[in-house]
Amino acid sequence: MAYWNIKNVALRGVTGTVPNNPVKSSDFEFFDEKDAEVFDNTVGILNRYIAPENVCASDLCYDAATRLLDALGWEKESIDILLFESVTGDYKTPPTSGILQDRLGLPQSTFVLDVPMGCCGCLYAINIAGNMLSSGSVKRALLLIGDTASRMGSKFDKSRVPLFGDAGMAMALEYDETAEDIHIEFNTLGSGYQALMTPHGGYRHPIDQETSFVYEDFGNGIVRAPKDALINGMNVFSFAITRPPVSVKNMMDRLGLDKDKDIDYFLIHQANKMIVDRIVKKLKLDPEKTPYDLQEFGNLGGASIPMLMTYNISDSLQARPLTLLCSSFGLGLTWGTMLLRTNPMIVLPVSYFDYEH
Repeated sequence: MAYWNIKNVALRGVTGTVPNNPVKSSDFEFFDEKDAEVFDNTVGILNRYIAPENVCASDLCYDAATRLLDALGWEKESIDILLFESVTGDYKTPPTSGILQDRLGLPQSTFVLDVPMGCCGCLYAINIAGNMLSSGSVKRALLLIGDTASRMGSKFDKSRVPLFGDAGMAMALEYDETAEDIHIEFNTLGSGYQALMTPHGGYRHPIDQETSFVYEDFGNGIVRAPKDALINGMNVFSFAITRPPVSVKNMMDRLGLDKDKDIDYFLIHQANKMIVDRIVKKLKLDPEKTPYDLQEFGNLGGASIPMLMTYNISDSLQARPLTLLCSSFGLGLTWGTMLLRTNPMIVLPVSYFDYEH
């Protein structure tokens, strides 16, 4: 377990952008009426927003970033750190964060970094930027978190196609000596990496015309090639309902928190309804304090936690101080827990953006 207590850092604002292209789960040809009903009841994803081929995660993040910076009134010259958390960058190289620095018109002195950590990405980004800000040597950080994960898998893979939506989020952090401490815990189970992976396309297994594009039928509607991202559903489910709840309990015990009295909201990574429901039940959480947006956006990977802030608890974040307990889990396999106390901030509505070029 790796644990951080980050001082002097405040969250100032958050917003997100999705492509204005809703896709309903009930429209999938591989779902008959019974399949669709089972999927709705167990996975809970009724709708997702899917980016067209010419739109990258950086485009969605760019839109969110420009809107948030305008709302905050932050001068571009004041941005010291730009982190881009995504597993779907523009290119294999160079880092997309540098491209976004130029595109946003940020100064050349801005520190940039790509963080490809998947579903735990928001917590990783806050941890990295927060630790850099805490000394006061730099003052402001812009975190851009998003993926176009919908295009990573096989369009014939029934186990993956209906799960993932596309989004780009922007979060603003600032040095503030009056801010409450941010507490973050991380864990890694590297031996489980094969449960969530894309087998071909890296340097261990480069793309090969003879093997990477050959589709194999694994049964139960799962047809994919080695170039496609895969999910070992049973392994992921077992991991998600066992390890993250222990981390959440550890955090509350460490800080002496009462789940009913001290926490305003539990923001749990929106993997699927069955997993989130099981975590809520296991920890005996108040359902009123555990918002869901799966039905509207699907699994957004690292963008999941900031989307819950933007879509579900926007009014509360803008109106009063909150204590949030956030739990993420995914690629790696990694999982993390964060205790974040906020003051009223800027939260812009989700932008449903039309891209015509």
